[in-house]
Amino acid sequence: MFGGHGLYVDELFVALLIGDVLYLRTDDETREAFRAASSAPFDYATRDGQRIVMSYWAAPQEAMESPALMLPWARLAIASALRAAASKRSAAPRKARATAPQAAPLKPASARARGARR
Repeated sequence: MFGGHGLYVDELFVALLIGDVLYLRTDDETREAFRAASSAPFDYATRDGQRIVMSYWAAPQEAMESPALMLPWARLAIASALRAAASKRSAAPRKARATAPQAAPLKPASARARGARR
C-alpha cells in the first residue's frame, strides 16, 4: 500500500507506515490536534499530477520515542477509525435476507407417468 504498510487494531485500519513516518488516521474531530502539533498529512501524486491528501497525519515526532506520549495520539486514531466504521455501517443499505425458493408441489407418481406418455 503506497509502498508502505497498513496497521490495524482488530478490524480497524488506524495507521500507515511509509518509510520512517507513522501516519495516524484522522477525521474532522481529530485533525486540528494534529495540525496544532505541526504534523503533516500523507499525500501523493496521481499519474496525471493531481495531489491527493489522505486522512492520515504524521504522528508528532516527540511521541515516536515515548509510549506514554504516543498513547493519546493512538487513541485519537482509533476513535477516528471507529467513527468511520460506524458511519459505513449506518450508510450501507441493509441486504434483504435470502430465502429458499419454494419448491413446486410434487404430483403423484401416477400423474407424472401419464404426463410422460403424452
